[in-house]
Amino acid sequence: MKHLPKLSLYIHIPWCIKKCFYCDFNNYLYKSNIQEQKYIDHLLLDLEQNLHFSYGRNIATIFIGGGTPSLLSINALEKLLFGISKHLLLLSNLEITIEVNPGTVTEEHLISYKNIGITRISLGVQTFNTKQLIKLGRIHQPTEATNTALLVSNIGFNSLNLDLMYGLPNQTINQSLNDLRNAIALVPQHISWYQLVIEPKTIFGYNPPQLPNEEILWDIYNQGHELLITSGYQQYEISNYAKPGYQCLHNINYWRFGDYLGIGCGAHSKLTQVDGTVLRIVKKKHPLVYMDGKYVEKYYQVSQIDLPFEYFMNRFRLLETIPRQEFTKLTSLNESTIRFALDQALSYGYIYESDTTWTITEHGKLFLNSLLELFI
Repeated sequence: MKHLPKLSLYIHIPWCIKKCFYCDFNNYLYKSNIQEQKYIDHLLLDLEQNLHFSYGRNIATIFIGGGTPSLLSINALEKLLFGISKHLLLLSNLEITIEVNPGTVTEEHLISYKNIGITRISLGVQTFNTKQLIKLGRIHQPTEATNTALLVSNIGFNSLNLDLMYGLPNQTINQSLNDLRNAIALVPQHISWYQLVIEPKTIFGYNPPQLPNEEILWDIYNQGHELLITSGYQQYEISNYAKPGYQCLHNINYWRFGDYLGIGCGAHSKLTQVDGTVLRIVKKKHPLVYMDGKYVEKYYQVSQIDLPFEYFMNRFRLLETIPRQEFTKLTSLNESTIRFALDQALSYGYIYESDTTWTITEHGKLFLNSLLELFI
């Protein structure tokens, strides 16, 4: 296989001050003795062991997620990014995102982030409602979120994303719209706006709160979507809105079935091999095991039967036309292998098909799970 997809790098920082009630991410309680410098050393060793999977490709984007990456010291982050630059080919216009929780950074932190090359801040706001923040188990106050967002804008990062949730416990339509109005007033370049889903093995999973009913959720989505659009944001993915030119390039690479190398506790990788096969790697979850040098939990090759579902599960989230030739380019499968599923999707009105493209319809967006099931 001559063509290889774009390559991104994901770095997982596993510590949080507190576990939010809805969170099922791989994170652990932050303590003063977390040995962050040792963890950075292991991140770079983990990266070294996976360098051959890059096949000489440039890194287009880096995303530092968690957990709460903003708990790391500036020295640790600087060491990490310097080490990465020594091991990988980085594009000159590289997008580097770090997730930040309000209340965990100062102006000095943010200035240092910019000085070491971070270009994009993703701020975990979730809601501007004090009572709702308490219900979610968040540690910050609305004023802290507002002040941090203003600092990011004043310092001059390329992009600021605000993470917001709707469908919160007993949330009304007006409360949700007020969250969006508060976010829009801060003029971020990007807003991620997604519905709260109760996951098993979370605090909410064990003790579910009362959530808005389907009718209220539908009204929240429709009115919130209209508010975002009229405020100059473009919906480019099911839950993501951006000012023109400010889409998250890292996440777009995921959704376009690009490759990504994941390092750190519980990180996942998707890597296309030169023969066209797709390899997935999952790293060990617990920091103590990971920092013992046992990085890999498992490797596995995605079977040809599963590739169509994996491809479209990502691709149909993006609200853009899909070049039909891309399917074969990225999966090494002929379109004939999915012809039956495509014909079913067309008959149900889930997609449009032209001589060169596929496009998900408004009906398909509403029944995305049903559309994807056709490719299983």
